[in-house]
Amino acid sequence: MRRLCATVLVFEAIVIGLAIPVAITIEHEPHLAAGVAGGVLVAVAVLLAAVVGRPGQGWALAVGSLLQVAVIAAGVVVPAMFVLGAVFAVLWAVAIWLGLRYREAS
Repeated sequence: MRRLCATVLVFEAIVIGLAIPVAITIEHEPHLAAGVAGGVLVAVAVLLAAVVGRPGQGWALAVGSLLQVAVIAAGVVVPAMFVLGAVFAVLWAVAIWLGLRYREAS
């Protein structure tokens, strides 16, 4: 479960990182807010991926869930983040669910 959750966070950081240049070039978006929000989300996702992947860091799953909420909330700054956040929130929930099912089976 830890590796799967870390993988979701890394992919999320990559997608958000690639979305930053797009978000700041859209004329109706606040350039600085979009860049800062995206940069912070990328940094947190990468750091959290490093922590989630280690054993004994169960608290990191809760923080990862909060990160998913933050990505959805970033939709206030960049509306496309609502969709992106929802997609990765579903992937995050599936990763945790699969991890729990695996733990129960073994």
